Amino acid sequence: MEQPHPQPPLNQQPSPPNSQPPPEEQPSLTSSISQLTPSNPSKISIRPQKIRKLSSPPTTVQLKPQSTTTPTLTTATKNRRRNPSRSPLNIPKVNKPLSTPGEISAAINHLRSADPLLADVIDNHPPPSFDSNQPPFLALTKSILYYQLEYKAGTSTYTRFVNLCGGENGVVPETVLSLNTQQLKQIGVSGRKASYLYDIANKYNSGILSDELLVKMDDDRLLFMTLSMIKGFGSWSVHMFMIFSLHRPDVLPVSDLGVRKGVQLLNMLDELPRPSQLEELCGKWRPYRSVGAWYMWRFVEGKGGSGNGAPV
Repeated sequence: MEQPHPQPPLNQQPSPPNSQPPPEEQPSLTSSISQLTPSNPSKISIRPQKIRKLSSPPTTVQLKPQSTTTPTLTTATKNRRRNPSRSPLNIPKVNKPLSTPGEISAAINHLRSADPLLADVIDNHPPPSFDSNQPPFLALTKSILYYQLEYKAGTSTYTRFVNLCGGENGVVPETVLSLNTQQLKQIGVSGRKASYLYDIANKYNSGILSDELLVKMDDDRLLFMTLSMIKGFGSWSVHMFMIFSLHRPDVLPVSDLGVRKGVQLLNMLDELPRPSQLEELCGKWRPYRSVGAWYMWRFVEGKGGSGNGAPV
C-alpha cells in the first residue's frame, strides 16, 4: 500500500578462469624431448632437470586461483572498512521515543547545528509534538481506514468504526474479527480495507504480531516485518506509523512528496530529489531525521503547498 498522494543476495564470485594447459600440450613437449635424447646421448643426465622444469608451470598455474581469490577478499574487506555507513556498528541504534521528555529539545539543537539551512525553518515554526498514546493495533487500523481518503472523509469513517467497536478501547483484534463485511461496508469501509483489518487482527490473535513486539523491534526489522507481513501496508504507511504512532526519532520517509518538496525548496534544487538523493542530503540530520521530516511538512505548508497528509 502506498501513500495517499504522489509521492530496504548473495554475490557469487566469478569462477577463476581455467588456466590449466590443454591435455595434449604437455605430452607433446615430453615427446619432443624424448626425440632429442638419442641424438645427443652425452646430455642424457641433464634431461630430467629440463623435464622437471617443463612440468613445473602447471603446478604454479594451479596455485593461481588461490592467489587471485585472496586479494579479492582483502579488497572487499578494505572496501567495507572504507564505507563505515554500511557497517552494522555505525547504524544508529533505536533512541528514546520522541515523546520522551527532553528529546524534542535535543533533536532541535542537533538539527540547528547540523544543518544551517534547516535552522531558519526551525526558527519560523513552533516545535513539533509527539504525544499520541494510541496502542499500535489501533494506530494500524486507523492508518488503513484513512488510506486514500481526504482528512475529513477519513475522520468520519474512523469515528464510525470506533463507535461500532464501542470506543477506542474496544478496537482490539477480537472485536474487529467479530464484525462482518456488511457492517463495515455500512460505515464506509470497502471490502479490500475490511480484508486488511481482518489480516492484522488474525496476526495479532495468532501471536505473530503484538503491540509489545512492534514497540521493542528496531527500525530496520520493524520496516521489513510490517511491509512483508501486513497486507495493504506500503513503505509510506509504515514510515507514518513509525513516526506518529511509535515516535521513532530517525525515520526518513523517502517516498513522501511533502518531504521531497521541502528538501527541494530548502536546498534550492531544480527538481524533486530522488530517494537516494534524499538519503544523502538528509544524512546530516541523523539521528533525528523524523523531526527534520516534520519540519519539511511545515515548511511546504508555509509555502502554500501540502504536507501530504502528515499530521500537524
